[in-house]
Order: sequence, then C-alpha cells, then structure tokens
Amino acid sequence: MSDTSVAGRAIIREARPEDDVTIGELLIEAYVTQYARKMPEVVYTEERKRALRDVASKRAVATVLVAEVDGEVAGTVSLFPPGAPGSEAWTPRSVDLRHLATAVRYHGTGLGRPLLDAAEGLARQWGVDAVGLHVRRGVHGVVSMYQRRGYVRTPEGDLDYLPLVYLEAFLLRLKG
Repeated sequence: MSDTSVAGRAIIREARPEDDVTIGELLIEAYVTQYARKMPEVVYTEERKRALRDVASKRAVATVLVAEVDGEVAGTVSLFPPGAPGSEAWTPRSVDLRHLATAVRYHGTGLGRPLLDAAEGLARQWGVDAVGLHVRRGVHGVVSMYQRRGYVRTPEGDLDYLPLVYLEAFLLRLKG
C-alpha cells in the first residue's frame, strides 16, 4: 500500500456510537503493537485498556474523528475543547489532541496526516489559540512527526506520572 493510495482514499468523519468498539480495539492494538516493538518495557494495564475502550465517554466531552478506508474504520484521533473534562491542555484557549492511532496494517502509510489535518482544521474552526498534545518520553519517531507539522516542545506542560510514564508536551500555535 502506498502512502498516497491509503491517505487519498481516507474519508475523515466524526465517530458514531457504532464505531466505539472498533475504535477502542484499534487504539489498544496500535499502542500495544508499537510499544512492544519500540519500547518493550511499556506495559498497558487492564485499567488503561478499559479507559482506551471507553470511547462513548470520550465522545461525550470531545470530538472523536475516524479515518475510514474502503468502508472500514482505519484510524482515529480525539480533540478535547478548552476546559473539557479529561483534557490535559495546559495553556488557556487551547485544545488537547489525544489518541492518534491507525490500525496496525496501515502503519507507515501516511494515514495519520489526514487525521491530523482534520483535527487541526477543527481547532482553527473553534477559534482556539493552540493545539496541545503529549508524547510518551522516548518515542522519537512520533515526536519528529509532530515537529515536522510545527509542534514545539513546551516542557511547562509535561505530565510526570512516574514511575508509570512521563509525558512530554508539545504545542502548535494557531494564533500569535
């Protein structure tokens, strides 16, 4: 599969209740597979998996987008508006971008691009000042992807949940 063919066929839309199970399983499969390969020390607890599967609760407070390829949910990303419950945004008037993932068979095809384009476009429509996100420390490839899109490392937004995880903050300024 070439990058262009998959990304070009993707239809980005808002998630519906009937997508919840598929999205939850996609998130777990994508994260567990990637971390097992690149960071084998990372373990996803059953509690974390339950939280990832709870897409309905996320849809109640955030906009969950999906990438549909050939009629199948193949990727997802969530955008939490300013002040939303569960948001980890650390600057005023910014949204929190979370849970970007593509189905394992689409890894490396560029499917994340149209998802991020849509999420960033939605943030602009909302009139916010910035898009914030967090990346697990040590996941350099993901960091590079976001930096190529203009996200800047902002340590003041880091989340220290050690010994479990340390999350590094990045911000894409949309205004000023």
